[in-house]
Amino acid sequence: MASLSDLSLKNRIFMATYRYRALDPVPFARPRFPLREARVALVTTGGVHLPSQIPFDDEMKGGDVSFREIPKDTDVATLGIAHKSDAFDQAGFRADRNLGFPLDRLREMEASGAVGRLAPRALSFMGSISAPGRLVKETAPEAAALLEADGVDVVLLVPL
Repeated sequence: MASLSDLSLKNRIFMATYRYRALDPVPFARPRFPLREARVALVTTGGVHLPSQIPFDDEMKGGDVSFREIPKDTDVATLGIAHKSDAFDQAGFRADRNLGFPLDRLREMEASGAVGRLAPRALSFMGSISAPGRLVKETAPEAAALLEADGVDVVLLVPL
């Protein structure tokens, strides 16, 4: 587990002065049925994208609030990573995309019956969005509508 002292001085100052948003109460919904009966979607903030998709814009002030749709049958080894944060070592993620986008593991869980079935698509966002207003007001509701249209019961969120 990393600690703040592992970060660069620039990142430590940012973390100490950033005005974090608090959710109170924290949204939570109890599952209506066992996970082995649920339709599961994967959502990551790892900034992964298909080779055919435009990578996330790491120069956008406040962060790129768009998302990419990744079909459930995608070979994760082919995914690009456009995550911009220098606050963590990406070497492991670049060596094995499943560390930040565990689609292969979810497919194994589906095959074994641990989860009911996978949604037809996963969603990828950029992490390190320091100005989340548009994300909260526009992009997140759009993504939620796609997941609802896919009949998703449970989302595995993998934040990076």
